[in-house]
Amino acid sequence: MQPDLNRVIEQVSKEKGIDRKIIVDALKDAMVSAAKKTFGHDKKIEAEFNAEIGEVELFEVKTVVEQIEDPENQVTLDQAHAKIDPEAQIGDELLVRLPAEKFGRIAAQAAKQNIIQKVRDAERDIIYNEFKGRKGELFSGIVQRFEKKNIIVNLGRTDAILPEKEQIPRERYRQGDRIRAFILDVELTGKGPQIVLSRTHWGLLVELFKQEVPEIYEGIVEVKGAAREPGGRAKIAVTSNDRDVDPVGACVGMRGTRVQAVVQELRGEKIDIVPWTADPAEYVCRALAPAKVSKIIMDEDERAMEVIVPDDQLALAIGKKGQNVRLASRLTGWKLDVRSEAEAEDEARRARTSLQGIPKLSDVTAELLYQSGFKSAEELAASDEETVGEIEGIGAERAAGLLAGAREHVQRLREQEAVAAAEAAAAAEAAAAEAAAAAAAAPAAAGGESAGSSEEPAAPGEPVREESH
Repeated sequence: MQPDLNRVIEQVSKEKGIDRKIIVDALKDAMVSAAKKTFGHDKKIEAEFNAEIGEVELFEVKTVVEQIEDPENQVTLDQAHAKIDPEAQIGDELLVRLPAEKFGRIAAQAAKQNIIQKVRDAERDIIYNEFKGRKGELFSGIVQRFEKKNIIVNLGRTDAILPEKEQIPRERYRQGDRIRAFILDVELTGKGPQIVLSRTHWGLLVELFKQEVPEIYEGIVEVKGAAREPGGRAKIAVTSNDRDVDPVGACVGMRGTRVQAVVQELRGEKIDIVPWTADPAEYVCRALAPAKVSKIIMDEDERAMEVIVPDDQLALAIGKKGQNVRLASRLTGWKLDVRSEAEAEDEARRARTSLQGIPKLSDVTAELLYQSGFKSAEELAASDEETVGEIEGIGAERAAGLLAGAREHVQRLREQEAVAAAEAAAAAEAAAAEAAAAAAAAPAAAGGESAGSSEEPAAPGEPVREESH
C-alpha cells in the first residue's frame, strides 16, 4: 500500500511554487519507468493518479487478438473473457492492474530520482520565467559565499552571481551582508537559470532614485539619462512633466536627504543632478557644470562639439583625470572637445593666417571659411565643391575657383617644404661628413706633435755645454 500522496503533492507544490499537475505527471512518469525496470521494458504500461486514495495506479495494457504474436502485450479472446473482461472483443485494449508492491529497491530508487529531477527542472523553469521579466530591476539579497573574486548572492529562491567587473572598486562585503544590485542579465544554462547582478551599471543609479523619489516612481519627474564612473562620480539628467515640480529639487529632497540616501548606498559616489533640456548645446553646458562655458561650436553630422571655457575654468570643466568631461559626454551622447579661450584664440589665429595665405582670398572670405569649420588651407584643399558651395556668402560659382587656388597654394607649400627638407638633409649630411673628417684628422695631428717634441739623449761621456749669456 502506497502512502497518501495528496499531502506530499500539496506540500511540494506550495514549497516549490510548482503546479500540482506537473508533480502528478512526474510521479506517473517515474512509476511507469520503475514498473518497466521491474516487469520488463517491452510491456505497455500506463499510470493513473487516483486522488481519492492518494495512489498512483499502474496498469498493463493488453490487446485482444485472434492469434498471439506478442505474448507480452497481447491476449486471446478466450484468455480475456476468462481472466480480464467477459465482454471483451477482438481489438480491444484492456487494462490489467499491476501490483506496486513488487517494485524492487533499484526501481524504487530510480523512480525517486526521476521525480526529483522532474521537480527540479520545473522549478528551474519557474525561476527563469520569474526573473527574465525582472531584468533591469533592483533586487536585494544576502551575500552567500565567494568564488574567487565573484560574489554569490542568495535572492531567496535562487542564487545570483555578482562578477568582479560588476563590483564597485574598493567596495567590500562579508558573508551574511545584505546587498542591493541591478539585475543585468538572466540566462538559462544547463545548470539552471544564471542571474547576473551589477553594482556598476548606470541603471542601478536610476533604480535607486526611483525608490527614493516618489515623483520619479509616479512619472511626474522623468529620468532622461545617467552616466557613472563607479565609486567616483555620477551624473543623472531629469526633467519634470509638471511645471510646478522642480525636478532637481525633488531628487535632492529636503536638506538633501533623498540624494544622500543614494550616495550612501553607492558608498560615497558623488552625484550631479542635471536639469535636462531638448537644446543640445544648453544640455552640454548644464552637464559640464559647475564649469562655465563661453562658447560652443557644434558639428551635428559627427555629433561633436567644441566647447570653449574661460582659462581659469579649464581644469574644472575637464575634471580630475578627465572625469567631468567624460561623464558629460556619456550623459549627452555628444563627443566633447574642451578647450580654454587662450587655446581657442591661438588656434583661430593660426587658422586665419593659414587661410589668408591663399592668393586672391580676401579676409572676409577667409573668415567665412573659418566660421564654417575650415581650420587651414590644407583642410580647404581637401574639401569638395558641394561642401564649399553650401557656405552662405560663397556659393557654388566661387567654390571651384577657391578650391583651385587653395590646392595650388598647398601644392606650392609642399614643394617649398620638400626643397627645405632636402636642403636641411644636405646640410646635415655635409656637417656630418665634416665632423667625421675632423675626427679622423685629430689622432694624426696628435701623433705628429708627439714625434716632433722628442729629443735624442746625449752620448755617454760627452760634456754638456752651457750657453753663455
